[in-house]
Amino acid sequence: MATPQERADGPQSVPALLHRNATKYANAPAYREKEYGIWQSWTWAQTRDEVEALALGMMDMGIAEGDFVAIIGRNRPYLYWAMMAAEMCGAIPVPLYQDANAEEMAFTMSHCGARFAIVGDQEQVDKIFEVQEQLPQFEQMIYLDPRGLRKYDHAILKQYSNVQEIGRRTRDQHIKALEARQAKLDYDSTCVMLYTSGTTGKPKGVVLSNRNVIETAKSSSQFDDLRQSDEILAYLPMAWVGDFIFSVGQALWTGFCTNCPESADTMHLDLREIGPTYYFAPPRVFETQLTSVMIRMEDASRMKKWLFDTFMAHARKVGPAILDGKPVSQWDRFKYKLGEAFVYGPLKNTLGFSRVRVGYTAGEAIGPEIFDFYRSLGINLKQLYGQTEATVFITAQPDGEVRSDTVGVTCPGVELKIAENGEVFYRSPGVFVEYYKNAESTADTKDAEGWVATGDAGFIEESSGHLRIIDRAKDVGKMADGALFAPKYVENKLKFFPNILEAVVFGNGRDNCTAFINIDLTAVGNWAERNNIGYASYQELAQHPQVLAQIEAHVEEANASVAEDEMLSGCQVHRFVVLHKELDADDGELTRTRKVRRRIIEEKYADIIAALYDGSASVSTETEVTYEDGRKGSIKATLAVCDAKVVPASAKKMAAE
Repeated sequence: MATPQERADGPQSVPALLHRNATKYANAPAYREKEYGIWQSWTWAQTRDEVEALALGMMDMGIAEGDFVAIIGRNRPYLYWAMMAAEMCGAIPVPLYQDANAEEMAFTMSHCGARFAIVGDQEQVDKIFEVQEQLPQFEQMIYLDPRGLRKYDHAILKQYSNVQEIGRRTRDQHIKALEARQAKLDYDSTCVMLYTSGTTGKPKGVVLSNRNVIETAKSSSQFDDLRQSDEILAYLPMAWVGDFIFSVGQALWTGFCTNCPESADTMHLDLREIGPTYYFAPPRVFETQLTSVMIRMEDASRMKKWLFDTFMAHARKVGPAILDGKPVSQWDRFKYKLGEAFVYGPLKNTLGFSRVRVGYTAGEAIGPEIFDFYRSLGINLKQLYGQTEATVFITAQPDGEVRSDTVGVTCPGVELKIAENGEVFYRSPGVFVEYYKNAESTADTKDAEGWVATGDAGFIEESSGHLRIIDRAKDVGKMADGALFAPKYVENKLKFFPNILEAVVFGNGRDNCTAFINIDLTAVGNWAERNNIGYASYQELAQHPQVLAQIEAHVEEANASVAEDEMLSGCQVHRFVVLHKELDADDGELTRTRKVRRRIIEEKYADIIAALYDGSASVSTETEVTYEDGRKGSIKATLAVCDAKVVPASAKKMAAE
């Protein structure tokens, strides 16, 4: 077998790690995929053979060192192998979001000048063909699933399995050249290019080296004692840096197994079957799961609901302390064990978390109530803080030091500093090389000494060394009276309620705060069904008087919680609107990682924001929307503008006294 040149200080590239694992863990499972309801498995030795065959086939297609290869599709072993195969050839994989529209793909592929694309299915093939004229450097496409593609023009199309077969047939012809390319790879070679989500503008190509990926994978694996026997479920977008570091970087470093679900629809069932020991999810996933739990409990019998409420109240009181090994009375431990038998255990099994040893959430702040709920069940859920530019890890929470209000201490090898304006800066082995073709942005973000500006405002606690993030620096502002404005803090309070899917808070420079609310159609629809309330659309349900009353109660409860924080009490929501449509990435309102694009929302819904502040009782609006097939349309609606009670300053002061 072809073996990359081995360095004295260990493997220095992703292909070198793959070869090491194929020898060291030859017969251990490396990747699994569920297809047609059956789990299929590949060992590390088999994985190396599959990757090498694809790389040799790509050599036969004419791939050159330094070429960019777009990788598009859902999480599948074949597409992870495609990234490794590109790296073997000295090329650079560029994973893209599979739900991106054709124009978004056109921007990314033209920006990096991708000559090749390796895609999952007909949908992705169609998107690239739709914008092919905008891609002058694009030449060939490899597709994985042949369904629907039989009558296509195959002048530039090749089936994945056929490319591998060509690679095996022409091995003697290309193996020496492939070995020579692998031998050139070192710590400074480019490993992958990942595009930012583009919260405030066009996405930027973040160039990450083998040093970035391997050093980060090594230190983060040691931090949490990740093991070769661990299991993960790879279901997050392959274009996201988190998935790359978990499913490629850490998987290759530790040798653990990466499991790919059959589809998004079967993800939760597959999660239960695999029972991962290492699990990551952004806050939205945990919020959705909690909403599902609460909906089921609303439909449960009176006895089951009593058991759930009783034992969950106890879990919130002592669960996190038991998890962290802190002193808890024998009676409380006994009662918690009863809860484990009747509630916590079955619930964790239903969620697929029975075996989770290390769990993380990141991407944006998670509501404290949601975070504490999972930890109270005995799930070792922690927070980490990171960025694409850091190869994920900046800070993380060590076992025994987990809190809902911090993002932990610096990860091994990371340095932190806080600027005078409160912005967080870091420096580490994971710091990205550059923004591709964007020297100006690179210089604005990373200085000559390697310090990177995060764009987030925060501070380091002197007593614990933990980092606390307040909000995005650009989003943190001042109210008209000079009080601090931090919208994300309030939004997370609101999203704790199962009926609220998304919230956007406004108030910078104004006398008070207001909010947009998206209802959770699953949760509110379930409530409507139980109460025999008919509705014909999301819009009709969102404006139902009883729904508005429920949301008003949630806003007022969140206000009471916000009022307890003296620094941020001015951020209570005075008025709100329940929007007539869900905020959507296809409409440009969210990024592909589901982050709110505040500036776009402020511009798009300026008429509704004006109504929130001018005292109007309602507002009529028309909004452009994008349908699944790419067509544009519009929605007209008249929305109620609702008032919410706030806790006055005098009441807060009296409560404190």
